[in-house]
Amino acid sequence: MFKKILIANRGEIACRIIKTARRMGIATVAVYSDADARAPFVQMADEAVHIGPSPAAQSYLIVDKIIAACKQTGAEAVHPGYGFLSERTSFAEALAKENIAFIGPPVNAIAAMGDKIESKKLAMSAGVNVVPGFVGEIDDTEHAVRISEEIGYPVMMKASAGGGGKGMRLAYNEQDVREGFEATKREGLNSFGDDRVFIEKFILNPRHIEIQILGDQHGNILYLNERECSIQRRHQKVVEEAPSPFVTPKMRKAMGEQCVALSRAVGYYSAGTVELIVSGADPSGESFYFLEMNTRLQVEHPVTECITGIDLVEQMIRVAAGEKLAMTQDDIKIDGWAIENRVYAEDPYRGFLPSTGRLTRYRPPVAGWTEDEDANGRRGVEGVRVDDGVYDGGEVSMFYDPMIAKLITWGKTRDEAADLQIAALDRFEIEGLGHNIDFVSAIMQHPRFRSGELTTGFIAEEYPDGFQGAASTPELVKSLAAIAGFVATAEADRARHVDGQLGDTLDPPARWQVTIGAAVHDIEMVDGDIHVDGAPFDLSMEYDPGDRLIEAEIGEEELAVKIVKTRTGFHLTTRGASYFARVLPGHIAHLATHMIEKIPPDLSKFLICPMPGLLTTLHVNVGDTVEAGQPLAVVEAMKMENILRAEKSGTVKLVNAKAGESLAVDAVILEME
Repeated sequence: MFKKILIANRGEIACRIIKTARRMGIATVAVYSDADARAPFVQMADEAVHIGPSPAAQSYLIVDKIIAACKQTGAEAVHPGYGFLSERTSFAEALAKENIAFIGPPVNAIAAMGDKIESKKLAMSAGVNVVPGFVGEIDDTEHAVRISEEIGYPVMMKASAGGGGKGMRLAYNEQDVREGFEATKREGLNSFGDDRVFIEKFILNPRHIEIQILGDQHGNILYLNERECSIQRRHQKVVEEAPSPFVTPKMRKAMGEQCVALSRAVGYYSAGTVELIVSGADPSGESFYFLEMNTRLQVEHPVTECITGIDLVEQMIRVAAGEKLAMTQDDIKIDGWAIENRVYAEDPYRGFLPSTGRLTRYRPPVAGWTEDEDANGRRGVEGVRVDDGVYDGGEVSMFYDPMIAKLITWGKTRDEAADLQIAALDRFEIEGLGHNIDFVSAIMQHPRFRSGELTTGFIAEEYPDGFQGAASTPELVKSLAAIAGFVATAEADRARHVDGQLGDTLDPPARWQVTIGAAVHDIEMVDGDIHVDGAPFDLSMEYDPGDRLIEAEIGEEELAVKIVKTRTGFHLTTRGASYFARVLPGHIAHLATHMIEKIPPDLSKFLICPMPGLLTTLHVNVGDTVEAGQPLAVVEAMKMENILRAEKSGTVKLVNAKAGESLAVDAVILEME
């Protein structure tokens, strides 16, 4: 077994690998860029080596720097994690020349499966079902249009070396192909150094199912059940679960055996994932097709670990060291249900725009719900796992992926795992930048998700006009009003004891009027008990002024609420939505009717940069006439291109930026008249 390994990656996956290596008694080496100098994975590793500036192209993607770090520290093997160099044959070959073990599959398998065009050919020869499409290189946009028309719309354009949802465009017509083909090439080149694109038929009502493969260097290859990854946004997975609510034992066996056959055809070993697209329109469930094989660890691997009890990182290390798998196919079981939500630095209330910046507060839910408390007095949640690589006060940089953490829950049933997600998400405290916690909580509560009727179009179909928060109920609003009144009383009581405020002889208000949206509730404290609208309300909670997370009991139900004080009340967040509670003492509430609401200014004539990023393209000049929906500019952020379009027709009056400039959020790019 190895004595020391180097992790050629960063963030949560580096932390994840270090934890397993430490348990196995293996020393670890981290490599880090300028941006990651204070990152948790650097602190966790036994040794750390600085490898360059913040951009990945100048640090994490430089093979020579990784090898130099191995030589400097005496690392015998390298785990690449996912992304970066994990699927680069040149990296694995360079390590082999230096007699450094690569904790991953053989070079020929990486080469065969890393090229999506060649992998489809191999899959066909191995007897695996493949999606109809053009398997070959595409010359230019005109060639792409002709191919798309021959296949029949809709089609999917994909970068041959792509992955992680990058370098993919869905086209429903010729215009979509003309707009998206060159962008797909650029994303492939920028993210993977390869601008080749292929086109295939887009399967209607598709479900995204993937099979986890695990093999050793002695010819043993197993499939570790499936994962459902259908809930995606812009082809980026958001929610993953294992097993799939759609897959039957018969399907599982058929899929697994085809994926093993493909793996055997390329001499595969280590962990890997074969991704399949399944037609939800086929009631038999047997219409599944090969998409691609990822020759690395997947972001969503924890859900497989939860239902099988197998540590995939440990198995990768053991296989790389030449050990045989200690289990057979008959040993692979399904125990319970696991769900993973990816917590991203993006604002779902603003069209999921990337949000970079400093985490002024970061407190994930505590794993393992027990009676014990952590240093902050919080209890954990049994069946909850958090994989992260950030810290309180750290920064989510524009240089890397926007994922903050992965929240994984395990339960005996699917509903139990989903309920645990909701409870844990309510206890996930993130401040300083936008995040998608409300959004993924809303998904966990959505009736369609609960029914298991999933497709890759779930988000677009269920939130066609964007996300405005999870659906609420009058009962929940009433509970929040009671909590707001309780907190207001506690805050007023504290003010009474602070020198110079109210005076010790003046009692705090006992009655409040709480307004949340259109709902107005009268809250009153009567002999230490709370009354809502004149009736006793069964609320049990504790609150100390300054608390930001409240654990309340409403009757027999628990409710965790994040709370922030505002000028006129409180901002409350729970169950996938945010609420503004205006809280006024009862004796002056009637004065609120005389307040004049401030009307926000009309900003529709401005093209405003929605996120920090690089202005790569500006399509118009002063004096140009534009139509509503016309592309005006392209901003690149978090390694993705974002097309900014005109909200309405008009003439360009003023241009404030030019291509190549780095823009801040809300920067005015141009003005129209």
